[in-house]
Amino acid sequence: MIGVIADPSQNSVVCEFFELFKTPWEFHRSERKYDVVLCCGNATYTGFAKLVVSYASAQSAAEDIKGPARIAASKQYQIPIYCGTTSFPENDGQLLVDQSSGECLAYSYSSGDMIGAQIGYDLFNEIRTLLTIGQPVIHAATPTLELHIALLRDLIVESGVALVEIPPVPDAHPFIACLTHDVDHPSIRKHKWDHTVLGFVYRATVGSLHQAIRGGISWRGFLKNAVATLKLPFVQIGLASDFWSDFDDRYLDVENVRHSTFFVIPFSNRPGKNSQGAAPAFRGAKYGAADVASSIRKLKDSGCEIGLHGIDAWIDSDLGRVEFEEIRKLCGDSQIGVRMHWLYFDRNSPKTLERAGANYDSTVGYNETVGYRAGTAQAYKPFEVEQLIELPLQIMDTALFYPSHLGLTPAQAKVLVDRLQAEVGQFGGCLTINWHDRSTAPERLWVTTYRDLLESLTNRGAWFATASQAVAWFRTRRAVVFEGNSSDPTTLRVNVASDEQSQLPALRLRIHNPRELRGTECQNAREYVDQPLTTSVDLRICSVANC
Repeated sequence: MIGVIADPSQNSVVCEFFELFKTPWEFHRSERKYDVVLCCGNATYTGFAKLVVSYASAQSAAEDIKGPARIAASKQYQIPIYCGTTSFPENDGQLLVDQSSGECLAYSYSSGDMIGAQIGYDLFNEIRTLLTIGQPVIHAATPTLELHIALLRDLIVESGVALVEIPPVPDAHPFIACLTHDVDHPSIRKHKWDHTVLGFVYRATVGSLHQAIRGGISWRGFLKNAVATLKLPFVQIGLASDFWSDFDDRYLDVENVRHSTFFVIPFSNRPGKNSQGAAPAFRGAKYGAADVASSIRKLKDSGCEIGLHGIDAWIDSDLGRVEFEEIRKLCGDSQIGVRMHWLYFDRNSPKTLERAGANYDSTVGYNETVGYRAGTAQAYKPFEVEQLIELPLQIMDTALFYPSHLGLTPAQAKVLVDRLQAEVGQFGGCLTINWHDRSTAPERLWVTTYRDLLESLTNRGAWFATASQAVAWFRTRRAVVFEGNSSDPTTLRVNVASDEQSQLPALRLRIHNPRELRGTECQNAREYVDQPLTTSVDLRICSVANC
């Protein structure tokens, strides 16, 4: 059991951190004994524990992030720090050093039977910043929150304390894969000859030629785009089929039985609001959900999920309720999730979306790059909401391929996407992917990259979940409660809220072996042992002190 001492203003952050690092903990009580005590901010501890970890920085939580972070580095970690650091010049920095200056940012020490670690940043200020402001693009590639968890986990295990956790990993799978699609342009005919169509013509001709020369598309793809351009006048007058309108069949074909989530815009020609007032007119879609009602029914019948691609729900809960109701009316589901059009979002959006009726949100991500805006691939509960869960977005097709964003070739995109898969496989969580409705059609033709991605996820053993299924799994994990036994500190009860009707994969219970015990008669040589967790269990925990 970890005893946590922190400023009461950080209580909500502490609670959320230990939903992400799902291990036994409680706010410190003076009458209890703890294996590990974690102090943060100005908090101090004068009692005894096997391990005492103290986080402290002279700077308060960040209100905004400008410029690159300070990097706390070791052989294993490079952790961006956003809220300031305290250095320890009298120590050698065997845990963490400032990557630029070499100054000591964290060190360990021993005092009798107690091990201590002094870390020169405020952990919970960092977590608050990650889950509210998010990381700047320059650090998008770093799963920063997961590195904070990994550092604390390693300190505990290396100290000889046994550690129990429920990792963000479904049983029998290394991670979750959530396939999503923002439906922005389900018909080119509806655009007539507006800027979208003119952009299509340019990208399908001049742009495709450039892409073919640099290896961005095949020459066969270039010819396919050229043919689509020649057909366009006939599409507009109804003499040829609309090559954007069959998005439902295209994705059902390529995904096969991998069910995905489609976020649908509720109303046509409504650009909505941005943070300055009226949004640009071209944000308004040329379709409304009612225009794709037959596709919604087909996708629902095939096991896919329909969510709201919101217009103003992020900033106005009254308008949001109207948007949600339009989607509920067409798909028949009472619980609806949302991703905002153009990823519009601010720090008040979670509360606004919850008041509008959202079950979950999946907006937190980047338009211009891929990676970890919140520093994690885990679903989390934003502060100041009651139930809403945020399922962060890591990969978006336009971020990969648009020349104004990363502008990658398919081969370059594969390298980047493979790295993200490996990282989520290492840390757990849900790799959430957004492939737009028209991205497998002319002029984008990004279908080969998408097929390769699906094959790679399948080969890695990912559990393919709709967004609502992924959120439901994380809610199940959050509902687990650990109960210690004050009369016998070696026993622990793990209480699971059982649901016999659930079709979700089981949770996983992980018991880490203290490093000193690996390979002894008490434990085998493995770092940890996993077992499925479907019902409540009682455990006896073996540590160096009691084994």
